[in-house]
Amino acid sequence: MIKTDKKKLTINDIAKLCGVGKSTVSRVINQDPMVNEETRQKVNQIIEKYQFTPSKSARAMRGYSNRSFGIIMTRLDSYAENQAVSSMLPIFYQNNIDPIILESQFKPEKVEEHIKMLTRQKVDGIVFFAFSGIDINKLSNWKQKMVVIARPLEGFVSICHDDESAVKNLMHYFHKQKNYQQISYIGINVHDETTGLLRYQSYLHYCQQQGLTPHAQLGELNYQSGYMLAKEILTTSPQAILCATDSLAFGVQKYLSEQNMNHIDVACIGRNDLLAFLFPQTKFYRLGFRESGKEAANILIKMAKEDVPPQKIIISGDKLN
Repeated sequence: MIKTDKKKLTINDIAKLCGVGKSTVSRVINQDPMVNEETRQKVNQIIEKYQFTPSKSARAMRGYSNRSFGIIMTRLDSYAENQAVSSMLPIFYQNNIDPIILESQFKPEKVEEHIKMLTRQKVDGIVFFAFSGIDINKLSNWKQKMVVIARPLEGFVSICHDDESAVKNLMHYFHKQKNYQQISYIGINVHDETTGLLRYQSYLHYCQQQGLTPHAQLGELNYQSGYMLAKEILTTSPQAILCATDSLAFGVQKYLSEQNMNHIDVACIGRNDLLAFLFPQTKFYRLGFRESGKEAANILIKMAKEDVPPQKIIISGDKLN
């Protein structure tokens, strides 16, 4: 008979309950992408049911370091988030820390699932990209083991980017330096509280302050949406189009290129090297995600050694380029 006391369960017990081998359970625990999805779900259901957690000593014996950090991204294909993560990883590796990278897809329920999994894994800390809403009470146990990127959360160390200044600087460039009066905006739906809501509100605020008529289209965070919304926004006869992200600018520039409309200026928040190569006329405002990634990694390592007070850190963006 298999014992089911969660304090005494071993990997062998989990394997027997699932009807799989011990090595398969180990591979599921360590996020091996080669495990069959059906098997992965079956094993995770048993792990969740009995709240099984592998010991740190067991992880070390299997060749893993005694420290691991979770990284909860919103989108694995986000150029900005990948810039941040790519600057974190060398710091983690240098400190013998195993990163576990997960994707929330802007879904609070996904974040909750990932937090539960990382709790079972007994990770030492988490970097959380908080572009979407989350019940802060679900994170209460992580206040001294989590660094939040993108927006401030009460009681946490938060690293934020100056989205308002980015919009203001780009609008100022079009309005004051180029003397444009028709500046349209293509953004994303406001369920994203920073890239969506905050940047859109900043555009509306600038228009109101300067007596400009706002014309905006909001959609999804991808180049296909930018392409489709470009057609709609052109009915407003813009002299310039401000895009909330580089991915939207890709779609806008492709549509304008196909229509041979080279007289309309395009700007975006976030500098993408491929976009700059294909459409060098694009105006960029770089937010500094590489810098925020380094800052998050170093602070999280520090938090593992000593208490770090809750604080909001603002990463200043670059000048227009």
